[in-house]
Amino acid sequence: MAFERISFKWAPTAVAERAAGSLISRYGDRAAEDADVIVALGGDGFMLSMLHQHLHKGIPIYGMNKGTIGFLMNEFQEEDLYDRINAATLAQIHPLRMVAEPESGGAQEALAINEVSLLRQTRQAAKLRISIDDRVRMEELICDGLLLSTPAGSTAYNLSAHGPILPLRAGVLALTPISAFRPRRWRGALLPKEAKVTFDVRELYKRPVSAVADTFEVRHVKRVTVSEAKDVTMRLLFDAEHSLEERILNEQFVP
Repeated sequence: MAFERISFKWAPTAVAERAAGSLISRYGDRAAEDADVIVALGGDGFMLSMLHQHLHKGIPIYGMNKGTIGFLMNEFQEEDLYDRINAATLAQIHPLRMVAEPESGGAQEALAINEVSLLRQTRQAAKLRISIDDRVRMEELICDGLLLSTPAGSTAYNLSAHGPILPLRAGVLALTPISAFRPRRWRGALLPKEAKVTFDVRELYKRPVSAVADTFEVRHVKRVTVSEAKDVTMRLLFDAEHSLEERILNEQFVP
């Protein structure tokens, strides 16, 4: 399809607002529900918020960097925007679905584009049991926390925690510990993207744990289940010479 009707969204910063004003004067602006594509101006955090806001609308998002790192963004330039968008490469990504059960009862669900993280809430290290497809794989992990990351999110928190960078087409998720104490030398695992991963919190009153899906947090959890949300598809557009797949591959060769 041809992308002709653009809806501009921008981060709440002066630099992003100025860029949006200049682009709108040149290309016009549509409401998101009446647009073919959303152009997001900001950094990676703003792109994540846009993806979450428009997850169920199926509208593609083309980001231009007016933030800091901009891993999920294209280079900002005002000229030839229609040509750039229509020549862009489409990346389709399924987020993770987190179902977190707090000790008070019930369950809360959220979607994660980057990662689901379990984090200790106090000075006490967390104790976690890890099950994959209902089979216990690690009876007890003592750690500061644990991440289950998508390929798209593998260069974010996961990489900072010394987890592996995952190519988009690898079909795997990265399970990465944060400051593992026991087993001391455990560095994590690669899991099939179809896996259902369950984390049970041991000694949950003595060692409380929170669960976070990107920015959505549930505190004092007793069990967290994570699986791929196959019914939800995100559509991101990248300049052909700097596709998301290419960026992830490049990250593996940065000295």
